[in-house]
Amino acid sequence: MSVRAQLGLLRRRLLSSMYSRRVSLGTMGPVVSFTFDDFPRTALTAGGHILKTYGARGTYYAAVGLMNTSNELGEQFRREDLSVLMADGHELASHTFTHISCRSVSCDKFQREVEKGRDAIEEITGKGDFGNFAFPFGEVTLNAKRALRTDVASCRGIWPGLNGPQVDLNLLRANSLYGGQDKYAQVQGLISDNEQQRSWLIFYSHDVRDNPSRFGCTPDLLEFTVSFASRRGARIMTVAEVVTELSSSSL
Repeated sequence: MSVRAQLGLLRRRLLSSMYSRRVSLGTMGPVVSFTFDDFPRTALTAGGHILKTYGARGTYYAAVGLMNTSNELGEQFRREDLSVLMADGHELASHTFTHISCRSVSCDKFQREVEKGRDAIEEITGKGDFGNFAFPFGEVTLNAKRALRTDVASCRGIWPGLNGPQVDLNLLRANSLYGGQDKYAQVQGLISDNEQQRSWLIFYSHDVRDNPSRFGCTPDLLEFTVSFASRRGARIMTVAEVVTELSSSSL
């Protein structure tokens, strides 16, 4: 292992061990959640449709400042998409306002960005979010984790792995769902491991289209993943549903 890799591993261990908010998953698992970051319209128009086909719902981490724009992920969500998303029973969650990394600004400014993102969701939809948040770019600092630990219901990163038997609500682990049919075996392995460990597996992606960006997946891959999880008997839940049940069971 290179020196850089060793330092990265030590950093992850430090971030995982400090300012944690651990709760027991108990007998909830196996659970699978599908999450989409930013979010591109195709995550809802294609991804949301696939989830609904299987009676499932997803969590959409929206950076409201990206609304009505386009980038390498394709066209980003529109105002009317938020109404559809909520009417269909999906979860609308926060991803800051302008999709800014906590490593690029002061901790105070990052906190304000998180608050601004959550306020914007409430202003547009007339409803507050459930308090679940994902770090843009998956970048986490110790200061940011400390600052947000009592402000939100959960924080999700992009470090791979399964959540459980103890779940750190201040830094949920999540696994990328990128690519196409070449990832079928990898997906099956994750879902099977999650089933055996009776833990909580979170997937994350961005755009869902036939020719996805390097941060997205094909509709075929998403449908295969949802279908396989469903056939294996996993509970497919939004992040809000899991966090709410965890909070209730810990009282």
